[in-house]
Amino acid sequence: MLAVFDKSVAKSPEGLQSPESNSVSSLKDGFLSQHFASLHPSSVNLNLASAFLAYSLHKNNPLLPRLFAVVDDIFCLFQGHIDNVANLKQQYGLNKSANEVTIVIEAYRTLRDRGPYPADQVVRDFQGKFAFILFDSSSQTVFVASDADGSVPFFWGIDADENLVLSDEIEIVRKSCGKSYAPFPKGCFFTTSGGLRSFEHPLNELKPIPRIDSSGQVCGSTFKVDADSKKEATGMPRVGSAANWSSNY
Repeated sequence: MLAVFDKSVAKSPEGLQSPESNSVSSLKDGFLSQHFASLHPSSVNLNLASAFLAYSLHKNNPLLPRLFAVVDDIFCLFQGHIDNVANLKQQYGLNKSANEVTIVIEAYRTLRDRGPYPADQVVRDFQGKFAFILFDSSSQTVFVASDADGSVPFFWGIDADENLVLSDEIEIVRKSCGKSYAPFPKGCFFTTSGGLRSFEHPLNELKPIPRIDSSGQVCGSTFKVDADSKKEATGMPRVGSAANWSSNY
């Protein structure tokens, strides 16, 4: 799976940027979409106003399968599996045919529209091995997460235009981001307005730890929970309120 988000909807953490990244533009002349299609000839590609999404079942891992769904302008790429699907279906009032990707979409919609609890609690309720990329094209909102153990290979980076690139394939991210990439932090989620947060330690800040490659050059950063820093707890404001999550969380 692959997603590229314009910097206007997904501002990348500064720690991902490397001084000598040798990055290129992902979207110019369809550079990264063509590369993805060459690796996955049967892929589905979606060009949206401020995002590009691609999905393929090529080399699909049956233990960590890829899923894709669209519901009411909400696009979601999911890889892995959730163990407590039955409980989450009941919690969100979904029918028996619902699977992991539709659960993630409904969980997001609940948070966006009427959720009384914070996003970190919602992601923490997903028990299993997973990574997902969600884009709400109506509100231009990105919601990305990886499980607490980082069980699914998942990477992100910054291209030459400061677009955010995410994929389960490291080679695809490196193709456009050069050295400005890193594994997506396990136990974390990323939103358009809230940036990167830990769902295991939501009140702690995250600090970038530079990664050094074999040649001694900085190669993006990993992000670790800073045990000495605390932030104020924030809820999930409802749609229509003075503090709409899509623009302020």
